Amino acid sequence: MEKILKTELKTSVLKAFGSSGGGYISQSQGYETDSGRVFVKINHKPQARKMFEGEMASLEAIQKTNIVRVPQPIKIIDLPGGGAMFVMEYLKMKHLSKYSSKLGEQIADLHLYNQKLGEKLRKEGNTIGKGAGRSESQYVDKFGFHTATCCGYIPQVNEWQSDWPSFFICHRLQAQLDLIEKDYGDREARELWSQLKLKIPEMFCDVEIVPALLHGDLWAGNVAEDDSGPITFDPASFYGHSEFELAIAGMFGGFSSSFFSTYHSKIPKAPGFEKRNKLYQLFNYINHWNHFGTGYRGSTLNVMRKLLK
Repeated sequence: MEKILKTELKTSVLKAFGSSGGGYISQSQGYETDSGRVFVKINHKPQARKMFEGEMASLEAIQKTNIVRVPQPIKIIDLPGGGAMFVMEYLKMKHLSKYSSKLGEQIADLHLYNQKLGEKLRKEGNTIGKGAGRSESQYVDKFGFHTATCCGYIPQVNEWQSDWPSFFICHRLQAQLDLIEKDYGDREARELWSQLKLKIPEMFCDVEIVPALLHGDLWAGNVAEDDSGPITFDPASFYGHSEFELAIAGMFGGFSSSFFSTYHSKIPKAPGFEKRNKLYQLFNYINHWNHFGTGYRGSTLNVMRKLLK
């Protein structure tokens, strides 16, 4: 494996440093190379390349906004026995604390980035000649992403749709519940879902939703900081409703209240926020049930019942 890395990175030096790490999904290792330190994620599953391609596209999309710092993606390398490696910039990170409020501000700016592009485009559209249509980044007017991404190891379909509730019901909740049905055939989940599905669109009456570029998996384990500011990593990006991002951030702790207050000073809570936040938490509970088993069944069904009240 190290031989392949050496060849692919065209480096004469390849020296492992630090202890090798293992997340729930991939193994990882830092290496010294001719051109500096790199961080390598290794996954032996056959779908590893697809998973890493989604992560790479997500990092590139976030990086392009110049708002939130992410590791620079370098290369995806296939492993001979199946699986792949993903090489990226090595960042020396520590637990997010000092820059929590700064991250709240940056995530809000990330969420507003596409909306501001749209506003700029409209202004440019009204000016004849010079500068017309010159925006560097394209405004995105639909929900989805140009490639599949994985939340954990579950692939997510991101086919473009113009209606957010339809996208969220079909490509997020239904997709996850289909896996529950396949693996557990859970009758209660099935019955609750058949009722809930019909009620979701009404949670979005009177809310204007402009597609926002999301990190897509913003829990405390995917954020950090160094001396210069906050860092996020392991994204599963797509263009969606900005509120979706806040559900997982609020579920498992690790974000200080300053993160949320700074965020909401830029993007205030819209009417019906609390109920939709529960709906977005539901996605994360089902995703956890699919990844980690029936320990998350109770929470999933509870949230469904609360949403039906």
